[in-house]
Amino acid sequence: MIKLIRKILEKQFFGVCQWLGDKLGMKSSRIRLYFIYLSFVTVASPIIAYLIMAFALEHKDMIKEGFRKKRVWDL
Repeated sequence: MIKLIRKILEKQFFGVCQWLGDKLGMKSSRIRLYFIYLSFVTVASPIIAYLIMAFALEHKDMIKEGFRKKRVWDL
């Protein structure tokens, strides 16, 4: 039951910590704690970084497509 709730909340909160944990090889719960601790120490600047990462994850396909080399005949 707890795992189901955690999975739903993780999906709802963009999956940034899970994605970052997969990339760094860390548990997502530890990354969430780091975000919380850093938010208290640095007056919410990690929250801004989190929102930027969430935006990038939501639009990563469009971002990758924008960096692809365009040819003259590609419209």
